[in-house]
Amino acid sequence: MPYAIITRDKPNSLQLRNDTRQPHVEYLTKNKDKLLAAGAQIDDAGQGGYGGIIIVDTEDRAEAEAFIQNDPFTKAGLFAGIEVVRWRKAFFNKERLI
Repeated sequence: MPYAIITRDKPNSLQLRNDTRQPHVEYLTKNKDKLLAAGAQIDDAGQGGYGGIIIVDTEDRAEAEAFIQNDPFTKAGLFAGIEVVRWRKAFFNKERLI
């Protein structure tokens, strides 16, 4: 079962997010073979970014935790919180799996 990583930015950290976005995207691109999905949490108007969701295709919690610890956003101190949880694919790519 994959792991979902849910992050929440520290308050008033949009500038830090924007300043660190490019290295973060490069990190995700370099490791895209490990990802089922990744993206920012944004408001209903499509503005800003206040956290993210990354789904890592691994059976190993330590690997998922290492993945987020090596993310440039984490290294820059962007996050107020990080949650790493198992994720069961019930529906994926428009298909029912269970």
